[in-house]
Amino acid sequence: MPRLTALFIISTLSLIALGVGSQVAQSQTFTVLHSFTGGEDGFQPYARPTLDRAGALYGTTTEGAGPGTVFQLKRTDGHWVLNTLFAFSPRGERLPLGGVVFGPDGTLYGTTYEGGSGSCQFGCGTVYNLRPPAACRTAKCPWTETVLYSFTGGADGSEPYYIDLIFDQAGNLYGTTAGGGSAGYGVVFKLTPSGSGWTESVIHSFTGSDGIFPQTGVIFDSTGNLYGTTAIGGLYGCGTVFQLSPSESDWVASTVYSFQGGADGCQPAGGVIVDRSGNLYGTTPIGGSGGGGTVFELSPSGGSWTYSLLYSWSGGWGPDDNLAIDAAGNLYGTTYQDGAYGSGSVFKLTPIDGGWSYIDLRDFDGYANVGGSGPYGGVTLDASGNLYGTTVYGGRGAGENCLGIGCGVVWEITP
Repeated sequence: MPRLTALFIISTLSLIALGVGSQVAQSQTFTVLHSFTGGEDGFQPYARPTLDRAGALYGTTTEGAGPGTVFQLKRTDGHWVLNTLFAFSPRGERLPLGGVVFGPDGTLYGTTYEGGSGSCQFGCGTVYNLRPPAACRTAKCPWTETVLYSFTGGADGSEPYYIDLIFDQAGNLYGTTAGGGSAGYGVVFKLTPSGSGWTESVIHSFTGSDGIFPQTGVIFDSTGNLYGTTAIGGLYGCGTVFQLSPSESDWVASTVYSFQGGADGCQPAGGVIVDRSGNLYGTTPIGGSGGGGTVFELSPSGGSWTYSLLYSWSGGWGPDDNLAIDAAGNLYGTTYQDGAYGSGSVFKLTPIDGGWSYIDLRDFDGYANVGGSGPYGGVTLDASGNLYGTTVYGGRGAGENCLGIGCGVVWEITP
């Protein structure tokens, strides 16, 4: 599995709170909704799940009977039942590292890291669409895949990483690739519906000083600006937060922040989110005052941006994905290898008295544990305050593909 850095050399860690302090939540209920077996249902889900309006969950696994699956997890008669909607073929699209999102037409859209055409050894990746069958008379009805675009590995980009696509109001799709572009450092792309197909255009190609290797997708603010992160590059080599502002004929790129690799963090693998006031929130998996990753805020101020460190862990590998925010401004996320047992955690940050209170919602406790281990993806928040997520390892799966460390789970935390 392609990764930015080797993750398995990181030791167990303790927590350092900034601001008001930290506490462990006592009233949360943790439930495993599905343990992957390594068979038809796949294994190793890296991305957080997506919710539909009826409360069903949709997600991806990077491995399975083929090189990855797209699944649905639906509550039926009081139980959660998994249905594999699509299994990728070794001869086609491969490795859906990112999740899936619903488009304006109610169907699913996502990316694969490999497959498709292009000059890369296993293909340079694709953007795909999945549609449900017109009629279904059996318990399992596979969806139909259409490849919307195959990256060539040239100026158009290559190898979209752990990204979620995003739509604008006109129905255009936006995302990033980790490679390709004018300098080979990755691009931000746009896909525009054109007749019966889609046309790709590169709206920004990274050059190095503005960042290298965008590992996640982009988000819009209320005025139509796009924001994202690069995992490395920038002024100090530790990654950037960037902005793309639309103009009459093009997009204007600017660097919001270049990470310095100290207390401010380094290598922002996850993207940023934006609140109603235009403040950006994000994470880094390493760096910070304790070295184990950070949660940060960037606030617009007089035409520039002010960086604030909200929280820092000590020791291992922290958050690898986007945060989630609720209506009260509370932030939620996961760490990959932080927590009391060094196997990852789920956390909540609450703004209070000018600082932030850290609440530990869950500590995962080992690769072979039935509760899961290694939550690489972030959390999905529903209207009732329930949290949903995945782990790459752990669970009850004991098949050959689980290698004695579990094949991963989908979990829920209820308040």
